[in-house]
Amino acid sequence: MDRLDAMEERMAHLIRTVEDLSDVVARQSKDLDRLLRLTQLLAEREAEREAFGDAPAANQKPPHW
Repeated sequence: MDRLDAMEERMAHLIRTVEDLSDVVARQSKDLDRLLRLTQLLAEREAEREAFGDAPAANQKPPHW
């Protein structure tokens, strides 16, 4: 019976590990979706800025030049 108990205990640990990993994957999927939306938004903003000819401040020469 000890062998069966050991197998059941090991299986319980493995099930817990699979559940934990599933939670991690689900959370990472949400994070990835959010980051993709933000990246798309930033790319759209930059495209609009370039379309209107507005250069970012870092690309403009200072007034004293």
